[in-house]
Amino acid sequence: MPPKRKKVDNTAMRELKRDIKAGAPKNLYVFHGEEAFLRDDCLARLKQAILPPGLEEFNLHTAKGAECSVDWIEQAVDCLPMMSARTLVVVTDFDLSGQGEKGRDRLLSILSALPDYCCLVFVYDLLPYKADGRSKLSALLKSMGAVVEFQRQEQGELTGWICRQFQKAGKSIDTMDASYLVFLCGDLMHDLASQIGKIAAYAGHARVTRADIDAVAAPKVGAVVFRMTDALANKDFDKAASVLADLLHSQEAPVMILSVMGKYFRQLYTARLFRDAGRGRAEYMELWNMNGAYMQQQAGRLLDAAGKFSLPWCRYAVRRCAETDILLKNSYGREGEVLTALLVELASGRRVVPFS
Repeated sequence: MPPKRKKVDNTAMRELKRDIKAGAPKNLYVFHGEEAFLRDDCLARLKQAILPPGLEEFNLHTAKGAECSVDWIEQAVDCLPMMSARTLVVVTDFDLSGQGEKGRDRLLSILSALPDYCCLVFVYDLLPYKADGRSKLSALLKSMGAVVEFQRQEQGELTGWICRQFQKAGKSIDTMDASYLVFLCGDLMHDLASQIGKIAAYAGHARVTRADIDAVAAPKVGAVVFRMTDALANKDFDKAASVLADLLHSQEAPVMILSVMGKYFRQLYTARLFRDAGRGRAEYMELWNMNGAYMQQQAGRLLDAAGKFSLPWCRYAVRRCAETDILLKNSYGREGEVLTALLVELASGRRVVPFS
C-alpha cells in the first residue's frame, strides 16, 4: 500500500504572514521544510517589513553554517538598530542541537531574553532541522510558536497559485492544464515558477494551452516514465522503447527510471484489484494520494488500462520490477541493457499471459 502523504498544515505559515502584514513579526523564528520557494518568499517579506530601505547594511546581520557560533549570535542580537526600530539576524544551517551542553544552555539563555528590537531567524536549507522534543531548547522554540515548516502544498493550493502566476505574466490557464503542469514538472513551487516563466514567454496568445506546456516545459523523470509505461499498456512498444532510449541518452539515473516503472505497475495492479472488486475511481485516487483534475484523468486511464491485463500478469510485472531492481544494482555499466531487457520482457509477456 502506498504511504499516506502527510496532511499539509499551513497554520504557522499563515500566522507568520499575518504578523508580517500587521508589521509585528515575532522576535524568533525557525524556517525549515521542502518548499524553499515559500520559505524564501516569506524571508524576503520579513526583510521588507523590518528593514528600512537603504539601511539594510546596518540592521541586517547574516551568517551561514560554520561561519556562525553561539558567540556570533549573542553579539549580533546585542547590536542596536541604526535609524530603524528593529534589526534582523538571519542564521542559515546552524546546528542548534550540536553545540554541546554549555552551548545549548547559552543559546537557551539568549533566546529566552531576546531584546524587543531584534528578530532572529534560523533558516534551514542544506542542513535538516531536527527538533528534539526532550530538549529545553526545542521546548522553548515550540512554546514561542517560532517553528514554521514550509511544506509541499496541496494540489488545490498549487493550481490556484499557478493560475495567479500566469495572470501576473498577462496570461491565463485553466485548472486542468495547471494540474497537468504539476504532474509534468512536480509539485515544488521553485521548479514550477521557472517553468511558468518559460511557458508564459513562449505562448503567443492570452490563454496558455497544453501544447504550450509540452513545447517548453522540462518534465520530471516520473512524468516521462509514465508516458513510457502508458505506451506499453496501450500496446505501443515502439513508443515505449523510444522513450526509454531518450531517457537513457539524457543520463537519467536507471535506478530512478526503474523506481517509477515499479510504481506504475503497482498502480496498475491495484487498479486491476479495484476493478475486480467493483470499487470506483474516487477510492482508487484516495489510496494513491492522487489530487487534482488532471490526476482524475490519470486515475481513469489506469483503471481502463487495467482492464486490458489479467491479474496474474499485473502481479508478474510488479514482481519482475522488484527482481530487476536487485539485478540493476549488480550490473554496473550494463544498466541500460537491463532496463531494455525488462521492457522487452514485459511487452512480450503482455501478449502471452492470458487476460481472463
